[in-house]
Amino acid sequence: MLILKILFWAMLLIVFYTYLGYGILLYIIIRLKRLFAGKPREAVLPADDELPTMTLMICAYNEEDVVAEKMENTLALDYPKDKFRIMWVTDGSNDRTNELLKAYPEVDIVFSPERRGKSAALKHGLREIKTRYVAFTDANTMINPGAMREIARQFMDPRVGCVSGEKRVVARKEGEMAAEGEGLYWKYESTLKRWDSELYSAMGAAGELYAIDPQLVREVPDEALLDDFMMSMYVVKDGHRIAYTPNAYACEYGSANIHEESKRKRRIAAGGLQSIWWLRSILNPLKQPLVTFQYVSHRVLRWSITPIAMILFLLTNIALVIMGAGNIYTWILGIHIFFYMLAFAGWLQTRYGYYNKITHTVYYFVFMNLNVFRGMVYLKNHGKSGTWEKAKRS
Repeated sequence: MLILKILFWAMLLIVFYTYLGYGILLYIIIRLKRLFAGKPREAVLPADDELPTMTLMICAYNEEDVVAEKMENTLALDYPKDKFRIMWVTDGSNDRTNELLKAYPEVDIVFSPERRGKSAALKHGLREIKTRYVAFTDANTMINPGAMREIARQFMDPRVGCVSGEKRVVARKEGEMAAEGEGLYWKYESTLKRWDSELYSAMGAAGELYAIDPQLVREVPDEALLDDFMMSMYVVKDGHRIAYTPNAYACEYGSANIHEESKRKRRIAAGGLQSIWWLRSILNPLKQPLVTFQYVSHRVLRWSITPIAMILFLLTNIALVIMGAGNIYTWILGIHIFFYMLAFAGWLQTRYGYYNKITHTVYYFVFMNLNVFRGMVYLKNHGKSGTWEKAKRS
């Protein structure tokens, strides 16, 4: 029974630390850092003649439906035209994407007839970069007008090799479970990224909007499912920072439904497991102790250990109650049962078109962790290819 109790409390500690404890600890560390070192000073926004040249790269596969909207958004960005290039890398597109882009003389089209995945498309595009910095965004995300200037401001810190913008997920109408669940998750995730960046560095960038110094780019394997995360984390591995800024943000609609959202979560989970292996040297605390602490706490636990810990936590709880270990285990099992009943209610409501914020949030949390196991299967079946099926947006 003693071994079961130790396992039970260890699993509880892992789950709590991953989803709440790290955030609490990070907040305390940041407050102490500000107390002794003061709040970090932000660089002044550069004047036009001081701004570096910048390319905005958009990797696309069959995006004819969003070309007009994306180009309208891109052309409205507030950045000197003589210092700004727009590049579309249309990897394997066989719809009208290329044809529609020809109507925009400002666009450099880099086309590859073979679809080899986003990592291969990025490499193709990076070979054509002639500007000081390159920013990346998705075809279905819309960027705020001042994003490029804000990114340039972050690069004024010589320690910064990559800048991560903020991802904002919106729902077309109230009650869209997949979109609102994803949006809630990203609000919390954005807070952690902001604190990570203030402590030392954000732990990875999201492909919706990030920028990098091309001189620091390291080759990402073609089969990478999270090319953005890998490329940005190589920058950290080589001793530079990822600066996170909510003042440069990209908005996109959430997944059309929970089935489409599951496609995304499976791919992200599979890509996370890939990344843990490829970036395993970061797990050595003797090389970069602060980076290891942030990376394990914010990324590795979520993508590998914690979903397993959640199952073991429940199973050991049941076993200890059956063995009569004490009232505290009975109370915790009651909380467990209530929690998963809420998740089940959320699942039922999703199936039949009803919406409740509490059940919806609990269900999304469980759904997110279940998809880590689906991601393991996905990686086994698709780990040799960098292509994936796009999730439909609402």
